[in-house]
Amino acid sequence: MARIKHIAIRTNDPVKTAAFYEQAFDLKQVGKGKNGVYLTDGHINLAILSMRQAVEGETMKLGLDHFGVQVEDVEKTIDRVKQLGGSALAAENAPVAAESSKPQSYFEIKCVGPDGQVIDVANGGWVGAD
Repeated sequence: MARIKHIAIRTNDPVKTAAFYEQAFDLKQVGKGKNGVYLTDGHINLAILSMRQAVEGETMKLGLDHFGVQVEDVEKTIDRVKQLGGSALAAENAPVAAESSKPQSYFEIKCVGPDGQVIDVANGGWVGAD
C-alpha cells in the first residue's frame, strides 16, 4: 500500500513560513536548500518551497502545492495513474536529486491527477519521514 510521506507548501518567504510551522507545531528542521526548508514531525516531511517558474503540468500557487506518495513499484504506479486518467510529467520536467533512492531526494516522478493536482511518486523516502 502507498503511504503519504510528503506535503509541500509554496510561499514567497520559505524561511519565515518554516519558522512559523517550527514554532507553532514543534516541527524539526531536517534540511534547507536554495528552494526551500524541509521540516518533519517524524512521520511526514513538510516542504516549505519558494515560488518559482512553473513547468508544464504544475499550477505554482501559494499555499498547498502538492503531496508525495511512497510506493513499492514506481513504474507500476505510474501506469495505474495513466489508466485512471492522470498523467506523468516528462522526466526532463522532474528535477531529481543525485540519487533518487536516497532520502535526500524529495521526489522521483511528478504526476498530475485527473483534476490537476500534482503528486510526487517515489520508491524512496523523504528526509525526516519514517
